[in-house]
Amino acid sequence: MNLQNPKKFKILLDQAHEVALNVLRPISRKYDKAEHAYPKELDMLASLLDGMNDGDEGINAGAAVGKRGSQDDSNKNGVNMSTALGIIEMCYGDTGLLLSMPRQGLGNSAIAAVANDEQLERFKGTWAAMAITEPNCGSDSAAIRTTATKDGDDYILNGEKIFVTSGERADSVVVWATLDKKLGRAAIKSFVVAKGTAGMTVERLEHKLGIKASDTAVIRFDQCRVPAENLLGNAEIDVAKGFAGVMETFDNTRPLVAAMAIGCAKASLERIKEIFQDQLDSNYATPYLQCSNLAAQIYKMEAEWEAARLLMLKATWMADNKKPNSKEASIAKAKAGRVGNDITLKCVELAASVGYSETELLEKWARDSKILDIFEGTQQIQQLIIARRELGKSSSELK
Repeated sequence: MNLQNPKKFKILLDQAHEVALNVLRPISRKYDKAEHAYPKELDMLASLLDGMNDGDEGINAGAAVGKRGSQDDSNKNGVNMSTALGIIEMCYGDTGLLLSMPRQGLGNSAIAAVANDEQLERFKGTWAAMAITEPNCGSDSAAIRTTATKDGDDYILNGEKIFVTSGERADSVVVWATLDKKLGRAAIKSFVVAKGTAGMTVERLEHKLGIKASDTAVIRFDQCRVPAENLLGNAEIDVAKGFAGVMETFDNTRPLVAAMAIGCAKASLERIKEIFQDQLDSNYATPYLQCSNLAAQIYKMEAEWEAARLLMLKATWMADNKKPNSKEASIAKAKAGRVGNDITLKCVELAASVGYSETELLEKWARDSKILDIFEGTQQIQQLIIARRELGKSSSELK
């Protein structure tokens, strides 16, 4: 396994790094203070990303699956890898602004994971948010209570979703709802609901600890009529397959969230190394036990960061090569989420008053990083999934 970034992505990643430094960093504090204001500077960036994504690889959350029908068994570094590596660089700039990027919503990955070929073409170019969490259903996505009732050629949605990233700004929302509560996980399907559909109302926007540039909405569905053709994938309820079809979405998005945590932590690590550069051995020639306590803590953070990065690379590589990666996606998300939190907070601590002041972005990165250990499945949920995979137990056998 070659642990270097693939050479074919160099230009893409160099461009993403320049965007992070010259576009996102300069406006980072502005939109941290102006919560819920739309970052207009992103419109130009989104157009550039659209052009980059016209090829096979780019920074494109909506393309986070391998090409369908491909019989090529050769080793691939494809769109999952380029997306994850690009996300690291963009979050090196600002995580909230990345989450605000038009047409790069997590709902786009849901569409890519489950949509049929006709739907992939029809929803191409849409900016899709993803609505999973409910007031009484957090990390246990199988406990969803939003209902979808068949009525002729439509489904009628009723329920409430909370913490919907880009819920107000996006063109559409991918809504998870159950066709039959009695059938449990197997009856949960996802629907694409276009912005402005009657019966869908954005109730409010949340005030948050971090990622303030990103709008986070509460959305209510009251007799919301959606065309049956907007049900993603197969409408049949397959009890044998259960929740697997919907969980494919998480297999795509969890490595991307891990990449966000890695990018945010990278920013903090680099800044703390700049602050204490006179006390560090840039060649790592000093044995660990002979270093100062400060240097030892920074070196330990670097090692943990590198471990998280490699786990994320493995999960994305498996996705590109059509290998089942559910366990690896959860491992990457759990490790990166925890390490990202630890690193950004430790950097604030080591920098003392400088780290706590708004004259630096260290305190902002610490606030932004917290959500990356929570959404797309909390630390505890990831560990539970990993345990089930390792022990070969079902969700009912291991809770």
